[in-house]
Amino acid sequence: MYLDQHRFAMQLAQLSRGWRAELDRRLADLGLSQARWLVLLHLARFDHEPTQRELAQSVAVEGPTLARLLDSLEAQGLVQRKAAPEDRRAKLITLQPSARPMIEKIEAISTQVRQELFNGIPEEDLRKCQQVHARILSNLVKR
Repeated sequence: MYLDQHRFAMQLAQLSRGWRAELDRRLADLGLSQARWLVLLHLARFDHEPTQRELAQSVAVEGPTLARLLDSLEAQGLVQRKAAPEDRRAKLITLQPSARPMIEKIEAISTQVRQELFNGIPEEDLRKCQQVHARILSNLVKR
């Protein structure tokens, strides 16, 4: 059992690194690091203007790390920060119109990568794998 768990953990880590590396390779022409395109994707999925704190939680990065990423995205004209009306210390993050075409390209490329990587995997196998991952994540949260 130990060896199977060890192999699974190693494969999971390798899969994660490999997947990200492939996305980075294909997204290189957009001039965005993985960290920056990930922030854009998370921001695009909010149904409201999130605060910087909400966005940091969504992306799972520390506040100072997100602040540096937002500095660069703001310099590129892709996002804007503004004071929240109810708390001027809090910053709301807004996607700029110039970010939308870039997000569409990111989504298209990531969809293509997903389709290629899941090729030949039966839906039943995928569902079972999702159940296992969900259980592992749940065990992590309990810690």
